[in-house]
Formats: sequence, structure tokens, C-alpha cells
Amino acid sequence: MAKENFLTSSIGKKLIVGLTGLFLISFLVVHVGINSAILLNDNGETFNTAAHFMSHNWVIRVMEIGLLLGILIHIGTTLKLHFENKAKRPVGYAVIDGKANSKWYSRSMTLLGTLLLIFLVIHMADFWLHTKKALYITHEEENPYLQVKAAMQNPILLVIYIAGFFSLGFHLLHGFPSAFQTLGLNHKKYTPIIKAAGTAFSIVVPGLFAAIALALFFGLV
Repeated sequence: MAKENFLTSSIGKKLIVGLTGLFLISFLVVHVGINSAILLNDNGETFNTAAHFMSHNWVIRVMEIGLLLGILIHIGTTLKLHFENKAKRPVGYAVIDGKANSKWYSRSMTLLGTLLLIFLVIHMADFWLHTKKALYITHEEENPYLQVKAAMQNPILLVIYIAGFFSLGFHLLHGFPSAFQTLGLNHKKYTPIIKAAGTAFSIVVPGLFAAIALALFFGLV
């Protein structure tokens, strides 16, 4: 019962958000690493090999279920916290000068998260569902590199993806150090290092995703 009470408490929910957030951050490292293979400019050969391994290896398939659960739990718990906090402040935030104490992206995590959710749905519809259909239904041989290239050469999709990467960067800028703080890793010696690492991660990872998309759009790779 105590565990149930803790997990349903505000602190428990923040802990869940922090842990799932760090789990999703580790996925981003893998994802951007594989996508970066496109920049090798070998006509997608290395990228296709990595993508084929990720979609056909049974261990990865099992981990994929954990990833989907992690995303759903992270989103669901974050929204629950947002609405609970909003209900506790019926007057809103107008009476508090939040601008003096926090960055705009820290106050806009729900908005940035919503934009990311929309982007995630589009991204999964474009690639993940297509891959699963080819793997389990049509059994067609696919070329992930050509699929990504075709998508990124669509100006509308490119704008949506760049906006998604932009939202991801600011979401990480607040979420990365916050996750460590929630876990109690808050020390005057290490906190500045964590914040610096979070800032670097928030720039490098979304920046790489955007660079790959733009390189494909302009036909550089």
C-alpha cells in the first residue's frame, strides 16, 4: 500500500517522469547514432544495415515494447501532473512572477511536450508503422535510406521535423537536469556539470537530427 501511495503521490509521479525521461534520452543516443550513418554519404548502405538489424533482431523487438511503454508512461504521468498542479492553482500562474525565477521553456514544458507528441505521431506513421507493415504484413524488401530521403525532400514534412527537433531541444534543456534533480542528484559540485552536459546534449542531438534532415533535403547525402 505504501508503494502504491508513493507512486501515486506528486513526488512519485515526478520520479516516474524523471526515470522514463532518462530512459528515453538513452534511446535518443542510439537513434541519433544510427541516423548519423546517413552522413557517411555511402548511399545509405551503413544506415540500411543498422536499420535492418534494429528492425529484425528479436532482442531489439522486445526492447521496442519497453520503449513504447516508456513513452506512454512518460506522457501520461506528465499530463496527470500538469492537470493536478493546474487544479491546485485555480487562479493560474498570473499572480506569480514565474518569469523572474525560471526560463520560458521551463514554464512551457507541457506545450513543448504536446508539440513533441504531435511530431512523434507523424514520425511513427511515416516510418515505424511502415516498417512494421513491411515486416509482418506485406513482407516487402525495404530501403530505409530512400524512405527517409523521400520524406525529408518533402518541404512540408521537413518544416514539421525541424519544428519537432526545435521542440525536442528545449524540452531536453529543462528535462535533462530536472530528471537528475528529481532523483536526488543535486550537489553544488556536480549540478553545474550535469547542467552543462544537459545543455550540450540538448544542442548536439536535435542539431544532428536537423543537420541530417537538411542534408537530405538539399541533396548533400
